[in-house]
Amino acid sequence: MKYFILLIIRLYWILIPQSNRRKCIFKKSCSNYVFEITQKEGFIKGLKGFQFRYKNCRGNFSIFKNPITNKIQMILPSQIIIEKEEIAERLFKNHV
Repeated sequence: MKYFILLIIRLYWILIPQSNRRKCIFKKSCSNYVFEITQKEGFIKGLKGFQFRYKNCRGNFSIFKNPITNKIQMILPSQIIIEKEEIAERLFKNHV
């Protein structure tokens, strides 16, 4: 099953031009993230990674400057806070 997920992702990369893909809010695209985690940690972790990204790589996120640490962070729809290093750079121009 692990190789099935990896094959699907590779086909996605081949068949759908990057210009037609949805823009990811994360620095590492969702397909790259799921491919990497599946390759390293197996099928179940890959599915969990896909589920996490699918739930959170949509709208309803907020980028903010933490008033305590002065760091730029993002709160995801699942209420998880991620650091600037994980956020796609294109979003800083629009939100901070």
